[in-house]
Amino acid sequence: MTLFFTEMWERFSYYGMRALLILFMTAAIADGGMGFDDKTSGAIYGLYTMGVYLLALPGGWFADRLFGLKKSVWYGGIIIALGHFTMALPGLANLLGGASIEARDTLSVLDSNSFFIGLILITIGTGLLKPNISSIVGQLYPAGSSKRDAGFSIFYMGINIGALVAPIACSTVATFDWHFGFGLAGLGMVFGLIQYRLTGSSLDGYGEEIPVVTETDKRERENLKKILLGLGTILLFLLAIIFLGYIPINVSAIAGASGTIIAIVAFVYLGYVILFGGLESDDKKKVGVIAILFLFSALFWSGFEQAGSTLNLFAERFTNRNFLGFEIPAGYFQSVNSMFIIIFAPFFGALWVWLGKRNLEPSSPLKFAMGLLLLGMGFLVMYFAAKIAASGDLAAPTWLIFTYMLHTFGELSLSPVGLSLVTKLAPARYGGQMMGIWFLSVSLGNLFAGLIAGEASGGSEEALAQMPDQYKLIVYTAVGAGILLLLLSKPIRKLMGNVH
Repeated sequence: MTLFFTEMWERFSYYGMRALLILFMTAAIADGGMGFDDKTSGAIYGLYTMGVYLLALPGGWFADRLFGLKKSVWYGGIIIALGHFTMALPGLANLLGGASIEARDTLSVLDSNSFFIGLILITIGTGLLKPNISSIVGQLYPAGSSKRDAGFSIFYMGINIGALVAPIACSTVATFDWHFGFGLAGLGMVFGLIQYRLTGSSLDGYGEEIPVVTETDKRERENLKKILLGLGTILLFLLAIIFLGYIPINVSAIAGASGTIIAIVAFVYLGYVILFGGLESDDKKKVGVIAILFLFSALFWSGFEQAGSTLNLFAERFTNRNFLGFEIPAGYFQSVNSMFIIIFAPFFGALWVWLGKRNLEPSSPLKFAMGLLLLGMGFLVMYFAAKIAASGDLAAPTWLIFTYMLHTFGELSLSPVGLSLVTKLAPARYGGQMMGIWFLSVSLGNLFAGLIAGEASGGSEEALAQMPDQYKLIVYTAVGAGILLLLLSKPIRKLMGNVH
């Protein structure tokens, strides 16, 4: 219960803010937004969502060796809340309209900088909280216990309840002021922290800090503290010179370079493990399968994660949101995916069991291919919706809802399978590192989703005219990748050996 509600509120804060993020960046300054163009907004969105997954790797590493899991969740939640409230500061400046000029001027200086500082804090905090709260869930059940899967299913429901409620709540509040929406997201994280502290005794004995016993352990712990302090100092110094304007920033160039670096690092590392990792022939083949699925996973998430960027902007600009005289905030559509997961996840689970009993359950590569094909079908729906928008009419909201339903089916086919498959394929001494590679693929996909948003969001007349073709290209890419994976599924199955 403690972990369920902590995760629910953390996801409330994350998805509540994410529903507003690209809309806030592209909104005109006169409307309280940042006034960025689509390309810049998409690059910032991609870098942020990439960073959330990327920092899960050092977040888990420092938790294992320094803080312990429970403290990491606590510290991460505090940093997340601080990030949201930092983003909400300009809203406080608006509230102080009748206050002293000095107070208003002080807060106005923070306006643009507070947005980026807040994003950085949320990224760091999520990297510290997200992987470690899941690890504590795993510790609650003995190895091989049938209750573990059930526990994670309940935990996963907490994620989706938070993700379902947050966009509606934060988007509603943001109609008064964008920053109030960010503040509500932070308040959600505070609620999570309060209940985490009040009910924390239920976790006694789980996720504790590793005790320091020998002198060697003490020296290692002190060295880690020095490394963390050094990294923090370097980060603060870099941020200071960036915000003071000494280093010009081109976010699109940084985003493009980041994608290249992540891909190179992943494949150099996988190549090193295969060639020099001291693995048996069967294990080398299994790592090769992880490398193949890395590409298809990144491709899937680059399409799926456009929910918060490209599709969010489509809801804002080109969707008829009038209902009984009330204009529905665009952010409401960000709850649709979680709603469909809550409705359909039990059916998918039952389907795999039913097919398994009849020896008809698709192999993991086939489920991956199904995920990509369903992703492509969702964007095929958006191709027709984009043609309506390009003709000058507003599209009905059912186009987006049907797209999200198909994408949810794709997610349920691919996402749980990917996590499970990596744990089965990973060689014994590389288990954690291979899971890190999986999260790198998700991180890379999120980055590309932001970059694609800058090109396919129809922010100008020329871009609007080209939007159907952009969606058509995404359809060809996703469906083509799905068909390719269907053709490769049998050879991949052979490489998987005894893993089913």
